[in-house]
Amino acid sequence: MTIDRLVCGFAGSVVLISLVLSQVYHPLWLVFTAFVGANLLQSAFTGFCLIAKLFKAIGIKPGAAFK
Repeated sequence: MTIDRLVCGFAGSVVLISLVLSQVYHPLWLVFTAFVGANLLQSAFTGFCLIAKLFKAIGIKPGAAFK
């Protein structure tokens, strides 16, 4: 599995988990959804993604998007 797929999977998981938590516990859990969306947007323009750097540091093979 490449960093690209892991980043997408991680972001999608955080979004879905925060959506469930907002429905079960409190709407403020949607702050995590907003954070993930903002991070995805800024990484599209800057090319910087912290979780991609962390995955690269632990030795996961980079894909085409995050090198």
